[in-house]
This record gives sequence, structure tokens and C-alpha cells, in this order.
Amino acid sequence: QVQLVESGGGLVQPGGSLRLSCAASGRTLSNYFMDWFRQAPGREREFVAGISWSSTPYYIEAVKGRFTISRDNAKNTVYLQMDSLKYEDTAVYYCAARLRAGIWDYWGQGTQVTVSS
Repeated sequence: QVQLVESGGGLVQPGGSLRLSCAASGRTLSNYFMDWFRQAPGREREFVAGISWSSTPYYIEAVKGRFTISRDNAKNTVYLQMDSLKYEDTAVYYCAARLRAGIWDYWGQGTQVTVSS
């Protein structure tokens, strides 16, 4: 059984940083695309960033230059470094794994990120 477990969320002031981790167990995900999503209260879940099996990253415009996605296949873990956080980054962040476009095979349970002064 594959499990994705996110960690690293918390409360941070505007301009601060957090590093989210998504650790996979049950099988190696080195050949999977790994994506990060977020869902703010009252809003739909949205894609934030992703990384291909060859470590090519991609981001939505709103986080370009502030967020960095990376992966460590030896640890079966994906990271999301979030810098210069803004109020609007407040959300539950989820990681997900997919082999094909638009079909996510595995999801984590989410980790809360709150940006507040």
C-alpha cells in the first residue's frame, strides 16, 4: 500500500519560509511525476508546483521565484521550499503522484500552512 505523508507545515509570518516534505512509502516513486496542490478555505484545490521524474520543475505563476520544488529519489521524498510567503499562500498543501497527465494515483493527507502576522 502506497502512502504519501506530508510534513513541515505551520504558522509563519508574511515574508517567512517553510519547507514542506512529502515522504512516500510502499513503493518507489522515482518514475512518477510529483505535484503539490493547495486548498484554501472556501476555494477549490489548485495545482501549485510539480516535478518530473527527471527533476524538471514547473510552477504556477503566483509562486514562481518564491517556491522551489525538488526531489530526492534515494529518500523517496519530494520537497517544497516556500520563501517570501504571503497571506494568500495560506492553505492546506497536498502532494500527489502520477504517471500520466491528469490522473493522480496517490495523494497525501495534507499539511496546513498558515501565513499570518
